[in-house]
Amino acid sequence: MTATGTHAVVLGAGIAGLLAARVLSEFCSRVTILDRDELDDGVHRGVPQGRHLHGLLDRGRAVMEELYPGCTADLVRRGANTAEVLAETRWYVGGARLTPTSTGLTSVIVTRPLLEAVLRERTRELPNVELRERITVQNLIGDSRSIAGVAVTGALGPEVVAADLVVDASGRGSRIMEWLRTIGAQPPEEECLEVDLGYASRYYRHRDGQLGGQASVIISTGRNGRGGGAVHVEGDRWLVTLAGMLGDHPPADHEGFHSYAASISAPDIHEIVTGSEPLDDPVRYRFRTSVRRRFDRLPAVPAGLIVLGDGQCAFNPLYAQGMTVAALQAVALRETLRAGLDPVLVPGQFYATAAEPVALAWRLAASSDLSHPGVTGPRTLRTRLTNAYVARAHRAAHHDPQVARTFMRVAHLVEPPAALAHPATAGRILLGGQSWPPRM
Repeated sequence: MTATGTHAVVLGAGIAGLLAARVLSEFCSRVTILDRDELDDGVHRGVPQGRHLHGLLDRGRAVMEELYPGCTADLVRRGANTAEVLAETRWYVGGARLTPTSTGLTSVIVTRPLLEAVLRERTRELPNVELRERITVQNLIGDSRSIAGVAVTGALGPEVVAADLVVDASGRGSRIMEWLRTIGAQPPEEECLEVDLGYASRYYRHRDGQLGGQASVIISTGRNGRGGGAVHVEGDRWLVTLAGMLGDHPPADHEGFHSYAASISAPDIHEIVTGSEPLDDPVRYRFRTSVRRRFDRLPAVPAGLIVLGDGQCAFNPLYAQGMTVAALQAVALRETLRAGLDPVLVPGQFYATAAEPVALAWRLAASSDLSHPGVTGPRTLRTRLTNAYVARAHRAAHHDPQVARTFMRVAHLVEPPAALAHPATAGRILLGGQSWPPRM
């Protein structure tokens, strides 16, 4: 993959596609990104959830900072806010607020369009990367053994874009399963969880002093499946997103939106929406099913094709894992290409390398989803024990700063879940937030 003349084609100019292109620019003579939208107006219509609240976990922010040095500062210069998690933002989990404490984590509080715009501009500056807009990919070119490019249509009609490597980063709307069947390749098995999540989002004018001067509040879905968030974003605005599981979705009318906010387990968001000037009408979004496609289990994968981002694993967006896992997949792609493998071996090695961060995030999200009785899925003994232990961790974290810190570092994918089982932390959790061993 490092030979002169190597051409990589990336499908999709969202977060996953931009990060993949950035990595590929280190190894390929040419990288071409294809996107069906016109992107110069700053709105990416291929990201239907782009109008809603997005959370960038600190692990993902760190990867982006490594790939695009100074990107956090770029975002701040353009109006984004940063805050120390728990010390400068509010998190409600398990029905109460996690105790404020230092976590060593940084939240970048920004809208999805601004984050994409900064990464897109930085990617376009790379001398060997080209972004082609208003291009629709119709199919893969090749067979079950090897992919040689993609068939597309654009302003000039149909064409074939030849490539040594095709990276599908086209998101939840990816047609990869159909494309694989068309060329006679075996599609991967799918793991699915039906969550039927619904969002409604709205901008409000920010006023000094609201939320005690803090930058955001996140209220996790409670027993009634309702939750939401309010974040202070560029333009001195609140971006407020309400969310409901299992078909209990927030309405898009003014009164209904405010009533739904009042039904959430903590009052902070309701106080913001009733005490602020609305700047637009609520916009809705629906996410029915979390899907994980097990490319890592395929006995054979076509050479010249890699699938990453939501096309490989589409997480419940409540947990804000998607952008960070895409960043970790970009790191896996970089590690794979650095190994200098035969190109035939690259896709299989990539899926093996990316499997660990994907599996970790999937387990965390699936376990949380399955804590809602209405979500259908396999509740193994491990799942039930994990959820019971996490519930105790939530209760301890409401007043124990050490447990709260560890819990948030696990949620941000900075530390492994095993950190919550460390004897010192586990003792505090099992004793309800008291020190371990107990004082005599």
